[in-house]
Formats: sequence, C-alpha cells, structure tokens
Amino acid sequence: MSKAPQRQKGDPETTGHSWDGIEEFNNPLPRWWLWTFYVCIIWAIGYSIAYPAWPGIKSATSGVLGWSTRANVAAEIEAANEANAAINAQLVSAELTEISGDPELNGYAVSAGAAVFKTWCAQCHGSGAAGAKGYPNLLDDDWLWGGDIEAIHTTITHGVRNEDDEDARYSQMPAFGRDELLAEDEIDQVVNFVMSLSGEPQDASLVEDGKVVFEDNCASCHMEDGTGDRTQGAPNLTDAIWLYGGDYATVKETVTNARFGVMPNWNARLTEAEIRSAALYVHQLGGGE
Repeated sequence: MSKAPQRQKGDPETTGHSWDGIEEFNNPLPRWWLWTFYVCIIWAIGYSIAYPAWPGIKSATSGVLGWSTRANVAAEIEAANEANAAINAQLVSAELTEISGDPELNGYAVSAGAAVFKTWCAQCHGSGAAGAKGYPNLLDDDWLWGGDIEAIHTTITHGVRNEDDEDARYSQMPAFGRDELLAEDEIDQVVNFVMSLSGEPQDASLVEDGKVVFEDNCASCHMEDGTGDRTQGAPNLTDAIWLYGGDYATVKETVTNARFGVMPNWNARLTEAEIRSAALYVHQLGGGE
C-alpha cells in the first residue's frame, strides 16, 4: 500500500477525500470566475423570461417582450412590399405583351420572377429550368400548352390537371393497354410507328400497321402527322423531345398506362404581380415564343 505524501507548509486544507492515499486539496475557484458564473445564471433567467425560450407542446413561451423572428421577417417583407407597391401596380396594369418593351419594368419583373421561380418552381423544373423526367424543360421551344407570354401566364395562373382551379389546363390520354382499348400487338405497332416519327423504331416491320393504329386512335389529339395540338396539351411526337423518355420501353409504358402530370394553380399562393414576374422570367430564358 502506497504511503500518503507528506503535506508541505502552505498547502491548503484538503476536502477530506482520499483515493489510494491521494488526497484532494480544497482549492476554491477564483472569485472573478464565481461572480461571472453567477451573472451568467442571472442573465439566462432574465433572457428566458424576456424572450421566447422554453418549448411547449404546441409552441414555445413567447417572452414578456413579445419578440419574434417571424414577426421581424414579416415586417421586412411588408416593408419590401410597400417599397415595390408602385412598380408592382404598374406591372399588373401593363399589357403582358408590352412589358418587354419597357426596360425598367421588364428588368424588375425578370429579377423578381427569378426569385419567385427559385422559391416555388425550381423543385420540379430545376434551378436552371432544364426540367427532369416528367417535368418540362422550360429552356427549349417545345411547349405542351403554348410558349408565348400569355400562354405561359395562363399555365402558371391556373395550373395543369389540378382539382383546385376550374380553369386549369386539362387533357387526359387514354390508358390504351390498362383499359384494354388496344391489344398488345397493336400497342407494339403504334409504339414503333411513333418512334419512327423522330428516330429509329425498334421493329421497322411494324411501322405500317402502327400507322393505321395511330390514325384510328391517336391522330385526333396528336394530329395525323404527329405534330400535336397545343389546345389539347397533346405533345409533338416528331421532334425527339420526350417528357418521360423516348426509348421503346418508356413509350410503351406511356401508351399502355398513360401519363397524368399535375401542376398546381399558383393564383392561390402568388399575387398577380408575382405570377406575371414568373411568366416573364420563364419566357426570357430562351424557350419563350
């Protein structure tokens, strides 16, 4: 067993604790440290009373000062809205087709539209508006419902195939396979014909028969030459631009089970000025007509 060390002159008192013969000096903390610690405790108690601090079941304590980050942001947004009220009113009252001719108004609209797009639209169409599978590329000139400024404005305002706006763009392609409107061999034929309109079919021997199937079942929407009809939202099948993919398996899936993409109506979430800004921003990206 180890022998306890000899205490030296001037050593402080011990705490009375001993471990294997090792004793603990009772060295008090410096007073400046203690006072700082006490002040921090008092400050923390005061802060938790004055500001939101303690979480509850539904919300946190609000604090006696009523301070709120949400309220601060709301105030800043309101201030920005008031500062832009005049130019927003000008944007709303102007003819859509004439805004691009006003450099100041158009510059403001495009800048504001970029912010709207990145906040509300980029999740589906991508930050650069190049789209993704099932979400249209807004940079090209292939528009299901039209790409002029007024058509884009209408699409953003009312959306596509949603159940919240009576004026939403609406079209529905039949599920030719799922609903047994076409036999399996007829689907193979028409898929090969459709692929031949913009590229190479998988089986060229089926193209002629597929043309007959197309004329009987598809031409009423996609037109006899396959160039589509924007009034119905029927895509052009001759330009090799595909929303869901142009390979054989994907086109067959489309013919068999159809597609039913939905876009929300933004008139329930955005102001008219914001919708117009978004339309102008999208229109000038490169694909606007």
